[in-house]
Amino acid sequence: MARLAAVRDETPTARTLVLDVPDWPGHLAGQHVDVRLTAADGYSTQRSFSIASAPSGDGQVELTVQRVAGGEVSPYLADVFAVDDPVELRGPVGGWFVWRPEDPSPVVLVAGGSGIVPLMAMIRTRAGVGSRVPFRLVYSVRAPEDVIYADELRRRTRDDRGLDVAYVYSRQTPEGWPRPPGRIGLATLAEHGWPPDFAPACFVCGPTAFVETAADILVAQGHEPRRIKTERFGPTGPVASGG
Repeated sequence: MARLAAVRDETPTARTLVLDVPDWPGHLAGQHVDVRLTAADGYSTQRSFSIASAPSGDGQVELTVQRVAGGEVSPYLADVFAVDDPVELRGPVGGWFVWRPEDPSPVVLVAGGSGIVPLMAMIRTRAGVGSRVPFRLVYSVRAPEDVIYADELRRRTRDDRGLDVAYVYSRQTPEGWPRPPGRIGLATLAEHGWPPDFAPACFVCGPTAFVETAADILVAQGHEPRRIKTERFGPTGPVASGG
């Protein structure tokens, strides 16, 4: 059983939950947890959420929840769940879609919307261990106000050596942005990713259509499918896969 210790609003529809989890065993960047809610009448439902925080050893776990209209769990967690409220938590879960600091390969992260969450855990882990493995993040959102962790990403781009961040705006761009709105494409990943010759570790996370498009582009560029790990957000949470 976990308990809500604090909250942070990230965007108008996304909220970070800081949970106190007694006897938390630790986790790897990219893993997720299962959250179960049980109503007074005994009805229960469960969803999976990626862990946003780096491993810390302090017994706290951060989840960033995007409110889904009509959902059973995310509206409660984003709007109703209050400090000191308990929640059932199981995890950490998953061992495929993870980044390990001992891997020296350059990394390309491709995020669509709330798919940034497990990739942010990787960015935070990299900083926490003092790694200098080069990271490149390509982050696609609908509009500037949809950028989750906007302030932190600006700070990390400035302060974390070897981290580069590029944004793709699909519907509305910031004022003065040099490109019109558009979806992620071959030119985007060619410009802001790593060339296949560098043999980067590739992590792609977001809605199913976005993930399939980005993964297909990476394969078309010549990246080895086995080095492309994907996680798709479905109705019950993240589903990891790879080459």
